[in-house]
Amino acid sequence: LVKLMNAIGELELGKFEDNTIDAFGDAYEYLMTMYAGNAGKSGGEFFTPQEVSELLAKITVVGKTSVNKVYDPAAGSGSLLLKFAKVLGKDNVRQGFYGQEINITTYNLCRINMFLHDINYEKFNIAHGDTLKDPKHWDEEPFDAIVSNPPYSIKWDGDSNPTLINDPRFSPAGVLAPRSKADLAFTMHMLSWLSESGTAAIVEFPGALYRGGAEAKIRKYLVDSNYVDTVIQLPPDLFFGTTISTCILVLKKSRATNDVLFIDASAEFVRKGNKNKLSEENRQKILDSFTDRQNIDYFAKVATYEDVVANDYNLSVSSYVEAEDTQEVIDITELNADIAKIVARQSELRTEIDAIVADLERDNDDAR
Repeated sequence: LVKLMNAIGELELGKFEDNTIDAFGDAYEYLMTMYAGNAGKSGGEFFTPQEVSELLAKITVVGKTSVNKVYDPAAGSGSLLLKFAKVLGKDNVRQGFYGQEINITTYNLCRINMFLHDINYEKFNIAHGDTLKDPKHWDEEPFDAIVSNPPYSIKWDGDSNPTLINDPRFSPAGVLAPRSKADLAFTMHMLSWLSESGTAAIVEFPGALYRGGAEAKIRKYLVDSNYVDTVIQLPPDLFFGTTISTCILVLKKSRATNDVLFIDASAEFVRKGNKNKLSEENRQKILDSFTDRQNIDYFAKVATYEDVVANDYNLSVSSYVEAEDTQEVIDITELNADIAKIVARQSELRTEIDAIVADLERDNDDAR
């Protein structure tokens, strides 16, 4: 045993100050990926695929080399938060990593994950509890970067709790998210805690972007207040426990224009095993479009504020980005010419066959 421990001690496991090398942390992430894949539906409750985590982190830090603090109100295992340590370097998250998780087991997984990624206990604050009912980080907000993959369309107190409409996180919209669908309650919470110069990148259940009722009123508030920067349609079957095509909603408080960028990345994936993955090329294409903000046929559309209003504040990407028609275009003239050739050849063959049959009949007559 002593020899084994000494041998392990002599291994070069990488330097933690190198943002790309983290043997213990990467091993832990790998094991959680394997566990999430085998856990089926429950796997998606605590783990966001690493390539999606990286995309979200990079979206929130475009043009920045450091941020004050990062936050995830549905932290899960912490995989989203920890991507900032690799994208920026942990020292460039100046005041630390913050999150809240309702599941006690997952909360403990998240804290272990922080330690294994060499995040000092003084630089992270992961709380346990219900973010919507009892948020724990009032004293730490606002945050420069907020990322989250909250649970999709879960139930919450909503208007059954009369105090929530006066909560400063939810009151600006003048209405609460439906009790049966907390998606936009999480969105309003994150917007409230976002700094004036910050960016939030939120994985949204697609229905939250087009459903009516209270959710339509919340979207109206977000668009009219010029907080909606970008909506990105992701490919299907990226996440553990679901095959649906989710979206990324990007929010900013200080925007120079009031247009909205829509990106259709539904075809940007590679198939690996039993899930779709965002390759490096896929992620870069999305990021390039996000930063360039240019119209690209069948991929990206910069919609004016008036366009969104005219569309009743529907934020689904398919309402703005035209789908490419992949059906084969048929040239009728060429097709008719080909048919004429086939008919002519058919006539020639019939003539040849008739001649052969006539020869055979003559031979039979001569034989008699």
